[in-house]
This record gives sequence, C-alpha cells and structure tokens, in this order.
Amino acid sequence: MSWTKNSRRVVGVTLIAMLIAGMIFPHPAYAQFGLLGGIQNILNIINGAIRTTLNTIGAVSRSLQALHQQFVWPVQLINRARSAIASLIAQFRALMQSIYEAPVSSATLSAPAELEAIIRNHQTDDFPNLAESYYRAFGSLPAADEADSLARNMIDIDDGLALNTLKTLKATDQAGDLILESGDQIENESRLTAPGSAPFLNAAAMAANIQSQALMQKMLAAMLRQEAARIAHENALRKRHGIVTARVRQGVSDMLRRP
Repeated sequence: MSWTKNSRRVVGVTLIAMLIAGMIFPHPAYAQFGLLGGIQNILNIINGAIRTTLNTIGAVSRSLQALHQQFVWPVQLINRARSAIASLIAQFRALMQSIYEAPVSSATLSAPAELEAIIRNHQTDDFPNLAESYYRAFGSLPAADEADSLARNMIDIDDGLALNTLKTLKATDQAGDLILESGDQIENESRLTAPGSAPFLNAAAMAANIQSQALMQKMLAAMLRQEAARIAHENALRKRHGIVTARVRQGVSDMLRRP
C-alpha cells in the first residue's frame, strides 16, 4: 500500500511539473499552412501598411524635389545661366587670349631684340641672362678713370633700378599667367557646378581678384620707385652742375690771380 501511494505521488508530481513547464515554455505555434503561410503573411504586411508608408515617403520626397527645382534652384534658370556662361566663354576667351598673346616686339638689332625677348618671356629663372643682355644693350658701368664718382653713382643706381623694375615685370607677368589660368578654371567649373555651390566659386573668384590687385599694387610700387629715382637723378644733375660751376669759377679765379 505504501508503494502504491508513493507511485501515485510521483505520477502526480510529474504531471504537475509537466503542466507548469508547458505554461512557462509553451510550444511555438506554427502559422496556417506551415512555412508558406508565414511567408505569405509577411508579404501581406509589407504590401499593406509598410507599402502605404513607403508611398507616402516617396510622395513627400517628390514634392520636396519639385519645390527645389521650381523655386529654390530652378532647373530651367540654371540651364539658362550655364548656356549663357558657355556662350560668353566661346565669344570672348579666345579673343582675349589672342590680345594677351599678341606679338608686340619691336626691336630689330641683335642686342636690343635679345633683351626684349628676355623681358617678355614671362620667366623668373633667367635673371642673370637679363642683366647680361641689359648691359650689352645699354653699356656697362664706366671705369673710375672714365667718369667722376657722382656720374658713376647715378649710372649705377639707374641701372640697378631699371633691372629691379624689369625683374618685377617678369615676375608679375608669370603670376598674371597663373591668375588667367585660375580664371579659366573658375569659368569652366561654373558651367558644370551643382546648384548651391555658387558661393564657393564666388570665394575663389574673390581670391583671384585679390591676387590680381596685389600684383597691380606691386607694379605701382615699382613705378613709384622709378619715379623717385628719376627725381633723384635730376637733382643729382643739378648738384653736379653746381659742383662743375664752382670748379669753373675757381679755375677762372686762379687764372686771374696769376702774374
């Protein structure tokens, strides 16, 4: 009897444990018609609520795109501006380049022609050749026994300032070529740039303009130095005339004092 009671208790405990396990860990419920039915239910959800949401998002995106194309960045006006830029480039770039590269050399003799070619070659690595050609064309500094010290000083400073200005001119020509190339690049980019990038092109154009203004100021400074040297040269000539006049008076006075 005791064994029977114990077996009943074991069976009862086992059944209770199975019920509790079934409640805590229920078996997965399969969809109707198995795996294919579950896939069909997922497709129905995608084609239903999710598809409606995606259609709404697509409609909003198309509305924003139409707003940008019609009001913010009108496509027709942008294409018209690009066509106008291309027309201006085709009309003026080649003409301006031909004017900039027009041959203006005028010297005919060998020494002046060589100097003029060096002056106009837009290079900065041939300054020694520039000085040699300059002295061959205009003559070298006289020796000490061929001119007085004041005349030699004036000749030396005039030659130095002339060579300084010519070197500045060559460097400015070379930098001007780079600025022209930058302008061509900005024009080319303006035909292909995306809407909204105009401020970047404007900043690049302003930077090129500032560089051009700096070159102009450099050339104006060279002109001012040359003008100051001209004034100094004229004053030196007046001083020299005064010295010569004083020497002549002294010589005449000495001659009159002789017995």
